[in-house]
Amino acid sequence: MDFRFDIIIDYLPLLLKGALLTIGISILSILFGSILGLAVVLGKMSTSWYLSWPMSGYIHFFRGTPLYVQILMVHFGLVPLLIGQTNSIVAAVAALALNSAAYTAEIYRAGIQSVDKGQTEAAYSLGMTKRQTMRFVILPQAIKRTIPAFGNEFIMLVKDSSLVALIAAPEIMYWSNAMRGQYIRVWEPYLSAAVIYLILTYSLSKLLASIERRLEG
Repeated sequence: MDFRFDIIIDYLPLLLKGALLTIGISILSILFGSILGLAVVLGKMSTSWYLSWPMSGYIHFFRGTPLYVQILMVHFGLVPLLIGQTNSIVAAVAALALNSAAYTAEIYRAGIQSVDKGQTEAAYSLGMTKRQTMRFVILPQAIKRTIPAFGNEFIMLVKDSSLVALIAAPEIMYWSNAMRGQYIRVWEPYLSAAVIYLILTYSLSKLLASIERRLEG
C-alpha cells in the first residue's frame, strides 16, 4: 500500500486551520461549561427541592445521553429556536458547553465536599452567612483542588470536539473527511487527524502538569 504524503501536504493548511478552531471551540466550551456547571452544582446542593431536582435531572440527562445526540438536538433544535437559523460553530460551542457543565458540576461538587467542614463552622462562628462562606471560604479552596480535574475535562473536550464534524463545523475532522472524500483515501486523512489530536492533547497534558507543579510549590 502506497502512502501519499502529497495529499497531507495539500490539506495541511486546512487541517491546521481546523486545529485552531478545535482549540477555540474547546476553550469557549470549558469556559461556558465551568460557569454553568457552578450554577448547576450550587442548585443541586441547595436545600430547595425546586432547585436541586431540576439540576440533578440536568446532570443525569447530559451524562446519561450520547454527546452525538446532544449535538444534533442543539444544532437542529435549540440554536434555530434561539437565533432563527442553524450555525454550526454556535451549536458546537453550545452543545459541548452544556455537556461539559454536567461534568464540571460533579467536579465542583467533589471539590466542595473535600473542604473540611470545620472551616464552614468557623466561618459561621465569625458571623458569615451561608452565601459568604461558600463564596469566600469554600469555593476558592475547592476550585484550586479541582484544577487537575478541569484540565482533564478540557483535554476530553478537545477530543470530543471531533463529533461536531457531523454538523459541518470546519474543525480537524471536517477537513479530514473532506480529504477522504476528494481523494477516496482512508489512511492519510485519518492518520493526519490522529497525529494532530495527539500533539494537541500531549501538549495540553504537559502544560497542565507544569501548572500543577507550580500550584503545589
